[in-house]
Amino acid sequence: MSRADDLALLWEYTDSESLIKHMLAVEAAMRAYARRFGEDEDQWGTVGLLHDFDYQRWPNPPDHPLQGAAILKSRGYPDEIIYAIKSHADYLTDCPRLSRLDKTLYACDELCGFITACALVRPQRLEGLTPSSVKKKLKQLSFAASIHREDITNGVRDLEVDLDEHIAFCISAMQPIAADLGLVPTAE
Repeated sequence: MSRADDLALLWEYTDSESLIKHMLAVEAAMRAYARRFGEDEDQWGTVGLLHDFDYQRWPNPPDHPLQGAAILKSRGYPDEIIYAIKSHADYLTDCPRLSRLDKTLYACDELCGFITACALVRPQRLEGLTPSSVKKKLKQLSFAASIHREDITNGVRDLEVDLDEHIAFCISAMQPIAADLGLVPTAE
């Protein structure tokens, strides 16, 4: 499958602008980690881009991500991609995160959403956003309250990366596509 195929599938099932931006952010982080780890950038990018493509239609567990997994299977996506996407759902106990691919998706998913929330409340958006600023917001449980902090904590533990480095890495991965994410600096 090509990225064009992935995008066509995403747009077929998702019209929520914020959800699409989230999947683009996770794709960027996954591609950056694939480069860092010497893995298949296109495969990792597909996992990041499509991990929530079914969420708008089937937001309730276990429909998400099982409905999406069935669609991916019917369209010929490889089992490794399907498994990684299923493994980002903690409630699917038969899909533990085993591979580096699985663990990286889980580590990037909630964090990319949280970074986006942090950037949106700053005039400079992603520009100049630091790990210390993100960590400060993580402590404010009322800020971006729907983001599961324990997923971020568990993700860095499972991926065996330092939280500050992981935050900085994801910010850096998202910066080249800041315009696509709606995270370019605003006029003051």
